[in-house]
Amino acid sequence: MKTKTWLYPLLAAALLLAACGGPTASPTPAGLGAAPTGDNPCGDKSRLSQELQLYTWVEYLDPALKEQFESECGVKIVETNYDSNETLLATLQAGGVGYDLIVPSDYMVQTLISEGMLLELDFSLIPNYKNMGQGHVGQYFDPEQTYVVPYFWGTSGFAVDTTVIPNPEASWKMVFEPGPEVCGKISMLDDERETMGAALMYLGYPINDTDPAHLEEAKNVLVKQSECVKAYDSQTNDDLLIQGETVIAHIWTGDAILAGDPAAGGREGIVYLIPKEGCTIWQDNMAIPKGAPNAYTAHIFINYLADAQRAAQNAAFVGYGTPNEAAKALLSPDMLGNPGIYPPADTFGHLQWIEDVGDALEVYDRLWTEFKAAAGG
Repeated sequence: MKTKTWLYPLLAAALLLAACGGPTASPTPAGLGAAPTGDNPCGDKSRLSQELQLYTWVEYLDPALKEQFESECGVKIVETNYDSNETLLATLQAGGVGYDLIVPSDYMVQTLISEGMLLELDFSLIPNYKNMGQGHVGQYFDPEQTYVVPYFWGTSGFAVDTTVIPNPEASWKMVFEPGPEVCGKISMLDDERETMGAALMYLGYPINDTDPAHLEEAKNVLVKQSECVKAYDSQTNDDLLIQGETVIAHIWTGDAILAGDPAAGGREGIVYLIPKEGCTIWQDNMAIPKGAPNAYTAHIFINYLADAQRAAQNAAFVGYGTPNEAAKALLSPDMLGNPGIYPPADTFGHLQWIEDVGDALEVYDRLWTEFKAAAGG
């Protein structure tokens, strides 16, 4: 979801929509194994591991695809979840536990590359990479497309229960200036950059602002708002909405879309809004940590998920925008036409990438810790 120089909204739109080239580097980990094909998506089965350790976001992969991969290729996907990019980074910095495949967001890809923690991919083992839309490759965080394959993308606005709030305003004022009828029924993402970023945008500042005074101001906004916040939650905030425990949720696209879809276990009346002041645009990506014990199997699974049919199946399950152009042709018109998932062009001018802010991250960390202490944890 997120560089070291500010990326203003119009530039964010241009980067997402601009045509970019494919991988220019040709890193080839020697002797990994044969490439998969359409008829043989498993590649060289004799080189596959019995298990693949996947470290990813919660509810971010259709369980049926894991079962299909195990049935076809004989590899069990062992999934572990994290709740933020910072948790992912801390886990890897601590040595991890032998993860083979991870799903970092844009700005975290840049951080992991700078830390030397990602394996250069062998794209000869990922022929389905050809399905990726040109606006999703060659991005600022991996300009030579050396380390990652796009997975999903989306935005971070807020959802509203319109059975309680019938005429919501697409503005951060709904979130940060709640009325008494809403107080105590708000959830915010438990994510340092996302939540600090939302407060910054509410104040009219860039999402990657590094001015200590502006960041202090954003912290104070969050401290004041905390009196009306029921939970800081990045994993079950959709459930809180569905159950009626909250009526406003700072939330990622897909979680909000599924919360408002009765067919997916949600309920009618929950709508997703992109604030007029702007919100985060992000892209999650499949990557292999350097030193992964089962790098060949990880390449095969990346290619497996990048197949058009499987990517469409996965997108229908998670509710996020797919960067896979071939998959989009297989999605329902309702999903493709949903502006919360695929925003219209004029909306992109209000979206910003969360970026690596360099040394200013220490200021963010300190203020976030102070805020959480003031908010009671």
